[in-house]
Amino acid sequence: MNKLETPEVLKDKPVGILDSGVGGLSILEEIRRQLPHEDILYFADSGNCPYGVRPPSEIRDLAESAAIFLLERGAKALVIACNTASTAAVAYLRQKWPGLPIVGMVPAVKPAALMTSTGTIGVLATEATGKAPVLLDVIDRFASDVNVRIAAPPGLVEAVEAGQADSPATAAILKEAVEPMLEQGADALVLGCTHFPFLRPALEKIVQGRMHLIDSGEAVARQTVRVLQAGDLLNLQARQGHLTCFTSGDPELSREVIAKLLKIPDPATLDLTYVAAERSFSRAE
Repeated sequence: MNKLETPEVLKDKPVGILDSGVGGLSILEEIRRQLPHEDILYFADSGNCPYGVRPPSEIRDLAESAAIFLLERGAKALVIACNTASTAAVAYLRQKWPGLPIVGMVPAVKPAALMTSTGTIGVLATEATGKAPVLLDVIDRFASDVNVRIAAPPGLVEAVEAGQADSPATAAILKEAVEPMLEQGADALVLGCTHFPFLRPALEKIVQGRMHLIDSGEAVARQTVRVLQAGDLLNLQARQGHLTCFTSGDPELSREVIAKLLKIPDPATLDLTYVAAERSFSRAE
């Protein structure tokens, strides 16, 4: 974001959303619902997915490079639509660009803790988020009097990326992770990764109404509205905002999966550009 640009000029610029892959589309959908006139740039770093198995320093570097990519294309604000990247990189990115509106996210532990009637909740997370001090801090602040069961099974992010959210193999992973929580009395499950809302149909078959499924999509969208309003950056155009997608993964697979998740009938109509991972994620000097 150019410091010399006025809010009137910036209003017409797009919002940038980045994620380790297609999971952030669950956030994008909610942002488009609440901000239908905003143009959006969405970067799916599927070529480097999953982030959750990487060390924090590497995740930070990937998030920074993705942010630079979006800012070079005119983004007026950034949404880090990834719990793992938010945990590792949001504080660093805000320090690097202090005048740039940046929205991050944390797992929705607080609403789950307020909602539980049994005193036990579950958190379904990636490996990195499950071990992150930020998650432990959120639990300590908002769920200190609640029994919190954390599961970080491998393979779920990859399943969503491959368009296999509804496969028997994915259902088996979910069942193994969630059934012990149900046995321990958990009545709320925090979906601690933006890929996981796309697993709702499979999860609902397992929990059968015994658990509330909670994600951060609506809260992140509300915060995005707030930061744009605070900066006088809301796009006031009358037309529907345009979505432009970029991927560092397989472009044909990404096109099919993104169209499927966004319920776009014809994948060919999706505005999607492939960006080679070695170009977009080389460290900026």
